[in-house]
Amino acid sequence: MIAIKSAGARSFIRIAFPFVIIPLFTLIGTVVFDSGKHLVISLGVTAMTLLVFVSGYEKKKTGTRRMVIASVMIALCVLGRFIPIFKPITALTIITGMYLGGETGFLVGALSAVISNIFAGQGPWTAFQMLAWGLIGLIAGTASVPLKRHRWLLLTYGAVTGIAYSFIMDIWTTLWYSGGFDASVYLSALVTAIPYTVSYAVSNFIFLLFLAKPFGEKLERLHIKYGI
Repeated sequence: MIAIKSAGARSFIRIAFPFVIIPLFTLIGTVVFDSGKHLVISLGVTAMTLLVFVSGYEKKKTGTRRMVIASVMIALCVLGRFIPIFKPITALTIITGMYLGGETGFLVGALSAVISNIFAGQGPWTAFQMLAWGLIGLIAGTASVPLKRHRWLLLTYGAVTGIAYSFIMDIWTTLWYSGGFDASVYLSALVTAIPYTVSYAVSNFIFLLFLAKPFGEKLERLHIKYGI
């Protein structure tokens, strides 16, 4: 696995790709390509996600070790995706970002979406799921210090990200339904999705309440032992 040596290039990739380039690519791709070409968008987001991950480290050995642990977290997220009603994927993505860095959190969130959709069903919504879960992991990494120190803040973040996930996914719903962004359609989609939004927020809260400490302790131990 390669490492990006330039600090300036790493900073540009870590900021521009997840917050500007990938969202624009996802939105434009959804409008320009028909639904039959959704894999083009998903593969493009996957490639850029890997680039964001690579930008998070300088040494090859460190990145390889982080990838191994990230792979385990992705596998757990994919399995958790098939738990009925309450799903731990967002909580595990947040925990990954907190303890392994925002770039790893972005990787785990995004790849968990595209891999689990191999079984759950791929579609033009996949890229939006990748973006939503990826950003949740990335922001968790950026705010890792206060999230680790204050449990109530972590639980609040989990609940809020459940709502934010629904807000992002309803952008796709609006684009799919009206062929463009219509505020009234978007508002209707948000209202219709309230039961799902509540379940997202509650499940994130519950899983973080019970998983954050044991998973965090193990990831922290690996962080210290292997210098990840």
